[in-house]
Amino acid sequence: MTAALALDGVTKRFGDTTAITDVSLALGQGEFVALLGASGCGKSTTLRILAGLDRPSEGQVLMQGRCVTRDSAAARNIALMFQSYALYPHLSVYQNIAMPLRLRHLSVAGRLPGAARFSGAVRRTREDIDAQVRRVAAMLRLEPLLARKPGQLSGGQQQRVALARALVRKPAAFLLDEPLSNLDTQLRADTRDELRALHRDTGHAFLIVTHDQSDALSMADRVAVMIAGRIEQIATPQQLFHTPATRAVAEFIGHHRMNILPQGPAAALHPAGKGLDLGVRPEDLRLQADGPLQAVVRSRAFHGEETILSLQDDRGTALRMVLRGGSALPLPGDSVRLTAPPEALHGFDACGLRQQVLS
Repeated sequence: MTAALALDGVTKRFGDTTAITDVSLALGQGEFVALLGASGCGKSTTLRILAGLDRPSEGQVLMQGRCVTRDSAAARNIALMFQSYALYPHLSVYQNIAMPLRLRHLSVAGRLPGAARFSGAVRRTREDIDAQVRRVAAMLRLEPLLARKPGQLSGGQQQRVALARALVRKPAAFLLDEPLSNLDTQLRADTRDELRALHRDTGHAFLIVTHDQSDALSMADRVAVMIAGRIEQIATPQQLFHTPATRAVAEFIGHHRMNILPQGPAAALHPAGKGLDLGVRPEDLRLQADGPLQAVVRSRAFHGEETILSLQDDRGTALRMVLRGGSALPLPGDSVRLTAPPEALHGFDACGLRQQVLS
């Protein structure tokens, strides 16, 4: 199937600085993709190239299989939403949503007050614009807010207005740059659900650019992990978590950073550690009286439903462990023994590539 929007071998340089290198990324029809990475990794540069705001130094941008590398942002008809929402503060919600349609379908004269009284064509166009605005407003539950100004809205409401303004254009794809970063925790969770529902209802291709793993893993069909200007892995959220392709992805993905035991010392945990670095998530480490790995508890932090132990093994490797429940927890200074099930171990060779760890 031809991708709605794609990058093919794109590199972008700013003078002597290379922002992204050989990036290929396809956004399928009706697919929800997340571009995930830390600040400064090249996510925003990738987004701007997709949107047509910047041109690549090498490679090409494709829409429906057609090269649009030199097409302007307007010619691509892509809805781009930044985290600031960029609403017109002096216009009502209705006027903000209608603005793209008015600019596209009405002449300067046709936008003047009273123009519809003298032109049937202008009147019909305005009626069509009104119908489209109200349809999108109903979809996003904005009907009671149409007369308000952006300054009278909450952050979540402003975001829905920005989405409505983008949606009313019937774009080829949606590009969302950190759209949830300004929201509090509860509203963030609610808005994730709204975005997924909007994606299902519209059938448009969505790309969300974010540094937040929870946003990416909970919403996207596929996640592209970008590290230092390169895409390290593109996979489903489940595949990224359970089978990271590289050590860099393994250490990046997960609410708690994966523990990496270096080759040699890792053999205390599993024989494969004689030739591989072994990764184990803090959630998968277990306390066991005769466990093969000895460590000392350096500190512990209570987080309600879980307690995080910071430890150091007998070779000086720092480890983290997540424990559920609050009974019989070891104290700082205690010596403990640890184990992990073989199926929870991740092996990485000297190049950082994933290798199979046999049970």
